[in-house]
Amino acid sequence: MNIPPAARALGESLARASYLADDTTVLSAYLALELGRPLMLEGPAGVGKTDLARALAQATSRPLLRLQCYEGLDESKAIYEWDYAKQMLYTQLLREAVGDKTRGAASIAEAADRIESDAFFGERFLVARPILQALRSEVPVVLLVDEVDRADPEFEALLLEVLSELQVTIPELGTIRARHAPLVLLTTNATREMTDALRRRCLHCFLDYPPPSREVAILELRVPGIAKALAEQLAAFAAKVRAMDIRKPPSIAESIDWARALVTLGMSALDKDAAAATMGAFLKHEEDREKAVAKL
Repeated sequence: MNIPPAARALGESLARASYLADDTTVLSAYLALELGRPLMLEGPAGVGKTDLARALAQATSRPLLRLQCYEGLDESKAIYEWDYAKQMLYTQLLREAVGDKTRGAASIAEAADRIESDAFFGERFLVARPILQALRSEVPVVLLVDEVDRADPEFEALLLEVLSELQVTIPELGTIRARHAPLVLLTTNATREMTDALRRRCLHCFLDYPPPSREVAILELRVPGIAKALAEQLAAFAAKVRAMDIRKPPSIAESIDWARALVTLGMSALDKDAAAATMGAFLKHEEDREKAVAKL
């Protein structure tokens, strides 16, 4: 299909941010921006899901806020928490003010009024985490919820209000709505299945390893001075290795690291001895390296 001019312009902006996306990815990102919908990026590790968030933030001149997910993540680290140390200090100061007999009954009454007016669960004690920071930002931001599949399934329930209504509810303060709609990107390596409730609230885009022709372009963009022959050999070899039965297929970032290592050594073509010696930049398990070297 024909890509709208505005979407094509976004793709060009991504390229200027050193990210070469295919038409499907560009169109998905464009629709997420235009429709104000979260975008779920799914695919194997190392295909550029996280880097797309960086590039989109740069292309749209937005700050990037990142929430790295992990097992046990809860609202105190993702949305907000209360500064209990400051609350305890405030309590102690009020206790001392009320207990100061030399200040008289009027001062005691004033302190009591302060307790009413300056509630312990007020803005001064609120610590905003990435999600709340994104909603309260004075400018539109890109919010990256990275590797959401690493978090517990219960964490997805915390995201539903944010993704569907662009708001969070804090019992002590009420509902806080977004000042500007953030561009929300969720990445998943599919280590577990996402719930239908979460998927329903997002646009979806699957990112896979690039074909050799696009990987050549990526290497030429990200590795200054690389010879065309070397980029083509590396891209073709990477495609073969990823099709093998190995523990961890090499990511695009690892292809770039390997290319940089070979260029640093002055290589203009893939040499078997140099490739075997530098394979640690490309593959991170010994059994994988042994299989790959055999293919050389």
